[in-house]
Amino acid sequence: MREETLKKALLAVGALVMVAVSLFPFIWMMVVSFAKNPTFLGSPFIKYQPTLDNYIRVLSDPTLHFPAYLKNSILIATMVTVTTVSISGLAAYAVSRIEFRGRLLIPILVLGISMFPQISLVGYLFKFLEKLDWINTYQALYFPYVAWTLPLSLWILLSYFSQLPKELDEAAIIDGASRIQTFYKVIIPLSAPALFSTALLVFIAAFNEFMFALLFTTDYRARTVPVDIALFQGVHGEIPWGSIMAASVISTIPLVVMALMFQKYIVSGLTAGALKGE
Repeated sequence: MREETLKKALLAVGALVMVAVSLFPFIWMMVVSFAKNPTFLGSPFIKYQPTLDNYIRVLSDPTLHFPAYLKNSILIATMVTVTTVSISGLAAYAVSRIEFRGRLLIPILVLGISMFPQISLVGYLFKFLEKLDWINTYQALYFPYVAWTLPLSLWILLSYFSQLPKELDEAAIIDGASRIQTFYKVIIPLSAPALFSTALLVFIAAFNEFMFALLFTTDYRARTVPVDIALFQGVHGEIPWGSIMAASVISTIPLVVMALMFQKYIVSGLTAGALKGE
């Protein structure tokens, strides 16, 4: 009995420590965002005076254009997510369910191409986009982001589709369904947890991407939030930590909302493999 109680106590303590470690950066970010004249490493609790000035400045200052940057991030990340999950879903279905020559080389080739670091490609991409006159447009980020997130999405969905029994496809085809109908009416409903998990990961990756957004855009018409926050600067060159943290809190809200909305499907997707193996 004592041993069981000790195990529960240790699990509870370990869980609390993990939660505290995970939440501390976010809590500190919020504390600094509400502080008046804060510093990042110095304690804002010394004469702490909560204020909304940082949020008001970030949302209303016409020189910062933060709402425009946030809109760009959400739109681009959403378009990339829809496109990437759609393409990778069809590709993963074809590779995992249809027998054709060289099908196993496709995910290996995609994985090999994805191993090239971003820094090794930006020079060539910049010249290519410049010739297309796409610099500082949504296209300049949309197509590179799709190519960048496609390997991750493909491998996640390929792993999940491979666990589904092929008898489901055979039964649907015997009933008169085509391959496309089988994919949309049988595989997609069963793969909802994996699709939502993949969509969330792709959205976060596209939303937080920095290097392409920094090099392929020049102003608020196409530039995204991570670059905007990185370029915050005071009149005399000081770092405005209050504004930076306020902008960070606001830009985190869409990701938190998505995680809360889809947490049921995400947990189901993460545990599906273990349940199928029982």
